[in-house]
Amino acid sequence: MSEKNEKQTLIIVDDDPEILELLEIYAKREGYRTIPVTNGAQAVDKVKTHPEASLMILDMMLPELDGTEVIRKIRKDSNIPILVVSARSADSDKIKGLIIGADDYVSKPFNPLEVMARVKSLIRRAKNQITDDHPDVVDIGSLIINYDSHTVKTPEGKSISLTAMEFEILYLLATNLNRVFSADEIFKRVWKEDTVLSPKTVMVHVSHLRDKIEAQTGENKIIETVWGVGYKISG
Repeated sequence: MSEKNEKQTLIIVDDDPEILELLEIYAKREGYRTIPVTNGAQAVDKVKTHPEASLMILDMMLPELDGTEVIRKIRKDSNIPILVVSARSADSDKIKGLIIGADDYVSKPFNPLEVMARVKSLIRRAKNQITDDHPDVVDIGSLIINYDSHTVKTPEGKSISLTAMEFEILYLLATNLNRVFSADEIFKRVWKEDTVLSPKTVMVHVSHLRDKIEAQTGENKIIETVWGVGYKISG
């Protein structure tokens, strides 16, 4: 059992008591504290009352508020990593979940060991793990990116709220100006996994990232698409 995990809390949301219990069992085996939740409204409330939580595991089909509304409400105030675990397995459902702010998506039925692996990966990426030769603050003119505080601001001081994965993608591109990264390479560098879950995963995150940047800066070409190759930020 990891001493590090003992300091971390997972909010686990599912209205099926058997699935909720299963996820709790595996999470506790890994040393996590757990906060079980059975409806959407309570899920939103738990993020507010437990700011120490490291991650949320979220079912999409919930009473009171469905998963889509839960994510939308949480993303107004919090960047907590969200791992969706849902029976809605169609690509359109996965893409929708990612677009509105989820960080990863696992379809039911699932292997609980895979869920825990995804949990560890998301928490690891959200903990500001960075190599010593990378700068804490990157200024690309239209954006100021602070890795230490995990914040992105315009020169005028407007904040841009990003999910953990969106931030990592932006930071990767901003610290490698003019270099083109393929979607596969971005996935492997950001998600720290060798196998790409879906070729659309990176595309969706980049699209959402662009929308957020444009909303605050009025610029939609900070992240450029090099067709047939990948993405870059020009210096």
